[in-house]
Amino acid sequence: MKNIIKSTTFLAIFAIWLWSTAFVGVKIGLEYQTPFQFAGIRFFISGVLIFIYFGKPKKFWAELRVNRKFILLLGLIQIFTQYALFYSGLNLVPSALAAMIIGSSPLFIAIVAHFSFHNDKMTPLKMGSIFIGVIGIAVITLGRAKVEMKGDLEYLGIGLLLLNNLVSGYSNVLISKKSKGISPVVLSSTSLMLGGLLLFLVSIPVEGAHFGPFPPEYYYSLAWLSLISAAAITIWYTLLKRPKVKVSVLNVWKFLIPVSGATLSWLILPDENPDMVSITGMVIIAISLLALNYSNRKAKRNEKI
Repeated sequence: MKNIIKSTTFLAIFAIWLWSTAFVGVKIGLEYQTPFQFAGIRFFISGVLIFIYFGKPKKFWAELRVNRKFILLLGLIQIFTQYALFYSGLNLVPSALAAMIIGSSPLFIAIVAHFSFHNDKMTPLKMGSIFIGVIGIAVITLGRAKVEMKGDLEYLGIGLLLLNNLVSGYSNVLISKKSKGISPVVLSSTSLMLGGLLLFLVSIPVEGAHFGPFPPEYYYSLAWLSLISAAAITIWYTLLKRPKVKVSVLNVWKFLIPVSGATLSWLILPDENPDMVSITGMVIIAISLLALNYSNRKAKRNEKI
């Protein structure tokens, strides 16, 4: 049982499940607060929670001092830049199209990994399995809502979201290559606090100050989102630091986010029910994951020969 819980596959799926529960909380939070400000507060609290969990302030600060340049870079890229691009793009494009572009991020991450690692190249089988996953994402998102382009700003939004995917790929590669010797807890805590603080500070001149008072559901959503960000990002950093984990293969599990999100909405929301289009998309994603798993096993066998 312990081996299963510690396995990369189990932890990746658990982190994906946590992220998939965020959609409802974000929707609630953004009803009362602006995107940058809400994200900044959420991530800063997440970082503080991880710091409290670490429980060894002297060791924490000692590790932070030694690795401060890398941690500063990661906070700027992984949290501040990525989420600034994400929320800026999200406000300019239809939600269904935004979901499809963000859902295709494993493809962009795989491309970045291809040019960054000698042992994480794009093979025809891997490329095919990732494209199948992107098709599954498209079936789910476009089948549930129509996309109507209304202006030139929406093309800017598409560009920002695509750039967000590339930044996500670069940050994943950065963690995998450069974070050796740094505790994933220290790494996630400090990058979340730094990135969250920067988002919050930028939000004040850009979006104005919105400090409440807010209803209880705002604080419930903020608490839940802070907890899941703390847990999911720490788990992801831990997995990216594992020597045998390939960035491209790990990130393909993100295809499960819309699957889990749709399933949760069917279980929780009274007006949401399973539909054939969504189920078809889920089956396509399952085929993608099976194909990628086969590709990964084949690559491992070839490495041993």
